[in-house]
Amino acid sequence: MLNDVSTGFVDRLRARDPKAWFELWETFGPILRAQLRKWGKGRIGAETVQDLSQETLAALSQAIDTHDPSRGARFSTWLLAIARYTLGDEIDRRMALKRGSGVRPSVLDESFQGADPGSRPDDSYELAVFDAKVDASLRQVEREADFVEFAVYRMRVLEGKSGKEVAQYLAMSEPTVSRRLVSIRDSLRTTIAETVARYSFTKEEEAEAMRNGVDGNPNKVSDALFDEAIAEVYHRLEDRREAEAAEG
Repeated sequence: MLNDVSTGFVDRLRARDPKAWFELWETFGPILRAQLRKWGKGRIGAETVQDLSQETLAALSQAIDTHDPSRGARFSTWLLAIARYTLGDEIDRRMALKRGSGVRPSVLDESFQGADPGSRPDDSYELAVFDAKVDASLRQVEREADFVEFAVYRMRVLEGKSGKEVAQYLAMSEPTVSRRLVSIRDSLRTTIAETVARYSFTKEEEAEAMRNGVDGNPNKVSDALFDEAIAEVYHRLEDRREAEAAEG
């Protein structure tokens, strides 16, 4: 069964809450675009990829009403299956146009409720989904935090500057840098735990934070290891954004 946080988010999707759908698009849109480009193998352009990634979420909006959590599909697997469905429809449509005939649309049925062993997501996709959850958490904390306080965390952890460098740049003492660093780290731990729970349909997904070194419990993951894991995610995200920009 879904946890309470996931259930609440799914309920918002079913109620067609525009903020929930924008949040989903903002968080996972880049991953869908990357997967569609990968599957398209150069046969579909950037505009088509953008359209298909939006159609994937439209298809999800149809499927969300019939989602059965007892089937055991991961959130990431479910999202990927729907992306395959939208790309398959596009390819079928193009082939039909070439033949000069109509095409019967495929049906997004209950087969998307469970994991299909033949289309199991690879590790790079699963990592990208997890990184997207951390990215969403970083954006939320940045929006809600004091500007200077988050700048301390960005410079110290994400950019790898020393405490002395940050203190000099922001004209504050090193103890103040340390205090503000702790404040953002604590907020980020809490937010990541909530975000991972929101986008998790299985216990395995809920354990992703712990497996990737960003567990919300400070007794399980040291501050230094937590910051190091966050920095690794941040730099992977930057690399993906640069690659996406280069591909147009």
